[in-house]
Amino acid sequence: MSARGAPALALPGLAERLRDWRDAVQASARFRRWAAGFPLTRPIARRRARAVFDLAAGFVYSQVLAASVELRLFALLAAGPLSADELAARRDLPPEAAARLLAAAAALRLVAPRDGGRFGLGPLGAALVDNKAVTEMVRHHAMLYADLADPLALLRGDRSETRLRRFWAYARAGDPAALPEGAVADYSELMAASQPMVAAEVLDAYDVGRHRCLLDIGGGEGAFLCAAAERAPRLHGMLFDLPAVAARAGARFAAAGLSGRMTAHGGDFTRDALPRGADLAALVRVVHDHDDAAALAILRAARAALPPHGVLLLAEPMADAPGAGRVGDAYFGFYLLAMGQGRPRTAARLAALLREAGFARVRPARTRMPLIAGLLIADGH
Repeated sequence: MSARGAPALALPGLAERLRDWRDAVQASARFRRWAAGFPLTRPIARRRARAVFDLAAGFVYSQVLAASVELRLFALLAAGPLSADELAARRDLPPEAAARLLAAAAALRLVAPRDGGRFGLGPLGAALVDNKAVTEMVRHHAMLYADLADPLALLRGDRSETRLRRFWAYARAGDPAALPEGAVADYSELMAASQPMVAAEVLDAYDVGRHRCLLDIGGGEGAFLCAAAERAPRLHGMLFDLPAVAARAGARFAAAGLSGRMTAHGGDFTRDALPRGADLAALVRVVHDHDDAAALAILRAARAALPPHGVLLLAEPMADAPGAGRVGDAYFGFYLLAMGQGRPRTAARLAALLREAGFARVRPARTRMPLIAGLLIADGH
């Protein structure tokens, strides 16, 4: 304790002092000039300079992608390479503008130069052909970018209303269960479009066919349950979401011929009891949309709805997923800030919440693409 009764601050150890010294050296303009000229450090200096510039230019890069998506450029090139003049004629662009877009897209590996002044698909553009999940998110980002125009206002809490809060209507509704169909349609469609790629990650990592009935909590329009039903023909399912969303799921089940196996239930999972009878429950991209108190309430409701031997699958992007650090803390950190609630969490933090909610055992399962979704499996054993 200090003389005034406050706890004394621990002195930094040798490793920490070395890191402080390194930071001070790297922050020196004189050192940076030296490093850029010295043969052994020059490649490192240039890589870091490019990385800093890429951070500054990131918005421009994203807008090149957005323009390409809006023009359906990748679908065009999937049918064969095009010149700037051919693209201009097909998409009502001035030839110079088409050439500028193709050059920018080539620099980002979205397209690739071909013989005769034409351009074909690049490795990143090829991944976007018929990829509705990603292209719809690219279009959706127009709202996020508008909200991030003044990031300090968001950080200081000066903006009580954002475009994302209006889009995710439940994030600002006093009674989310009372939302009409028109208020949930847009976000329900976006989630349904992006759900298949997440469902594939979860269903590849865990065999739902070993269970009798799956309760999908916050299941949206039922895309995950439909995918699970295809993987496990004997599996029955229940979906729980806001009444207006659940109604859309019921229509989807009927259209897919699954009404005999899948049922949709409406309510508010932060307040209402969940339907009983399932031996497996799923929370897919749900928990990270909520602050800790609401997240814990949802997890406790899931535990209460399951029998003692029941299993919960919690799937979402996790802040510490291998290779996904930027996605967790940078992308989702600011996306959820603009949305007005929720936070990215590490697998360890989610496991702690699951145990606090009453699950005795929590274990991770490996997914093929942690960038898209990590998976925790929890049970009462």
